[in-house]
Amino acid sequence: MKQHRLEFVEPGRVAIHVGPAPQPTADQVLVETQLSAISPGTEMLVYRGQWPQDVTVDATFEALTGTFAYPLTYGYCTVGRVIATGSAVTADWRGRRVFAFHPHEDLFCAHPSTLHPIPDDLDDETALFLPNMETAVNLLLDGCPLIGEQVVVIGQGIVGLLTTALLARFPLASLTALESHPLRRAASIRLGAGACHDPATPDLLARLGAIPGQGGQADLVYELSGNPSGLNTALTLTRPTGRVVVGSWYGSKKVALDLGSVFHRGRLTLISSQVSTLAPALSGRWQTSRRLDTAWEMLRQVAPKACITHRFPLAEAARAYALIDRSPGETIQVIFEHQSASKR
Repeated sequence: MKQHRLEFVEPGRVAIHVGPAPQPTADQVLVETQLSAISPGTEMLVYRGQWPQDVTVDATFEALTGTFAYPLTYGYCTVGRVIATGSAVTADWRGRRVFAFHPHEDLFCAHPSTLHPIPDDLDDETALFLPNMETAVNLLLDGCPLIGEQVVVIGQGIVGLLTTALLARFPLASLTALESHPLRRAASIRLGAGACHDPATPDLLARLGAIPGQGGQADLVYELSGNPSGLNTALTLTRPTGRVVVGSWYGSKKVALDLGSVFHRGRLTLISSQVSTLAPALSGRWQTSRRLDTAWEMLRQVAPKACITHRFPLAEAARAYALIDRSPGETIQVIFEHQSASKR
């Protein structure tokens, strides 16, 4: 068997590296990948070379170490099956379907403690959405939506859509989304948004109740667009003493904020939300294991695999990234279908 691994080589270019199949050590298992998903937010920053300097890849995952530098293997949405076990690993791991926070590779070794067995009632495609659903759960934990509040979600990429789907389960006064692309606006309504507007619509902010210098009507706004300009829009839409949760990672893109009007006098709260950690105020009651269990349950309820718009073999990875880069409005979730390494 040979291992096929996706590498980000330079801005705008990926390649498939072919090498010998890895062999598990005594305390590892060998996983054969069935499917992996592109995270269109973070991975496109990597694809475009827009990461900030001297930032670690992600120290919370065993497979993602070091700092951002080309060539780089990256990704964290992988579903596979254990096909071999090391001598110190119990035999019941063999044959298990597992989720791994792991880059795009058709074969990889991992310690069992880093793998998440997929519940029997969930299929592989649904399990691919685990990281983004866990992010959406974390966004709600950080934003603390309350009964009767008016909530806005800016950006309906996959994280924005899943966040909207979870918010739709709350007894809110209103749930409004902003999204440039018609395909995603339609998905937003399907997943529970009361309305989803094109942010380029003339006089949209005024129609949503925002008055220049005085603020808007939203109690809670999520900025999930990945576009730095979205944060000023979020501040404009928020009522005095309201909250803005920033879930976007802008990478090296700079943000120029207007903090001289409604933010200053309105005592708005900016909340940074990132899934690597839990809000300190929740640490006595919530652990990452509880959050992960909640994400599995939300996958059952939301059933997000209808958001998969494109499927590519790993060998055509360059086409997949170019599509997302050049025609984002045509995509929501793009996945790789991996050829069985054991049958090649």
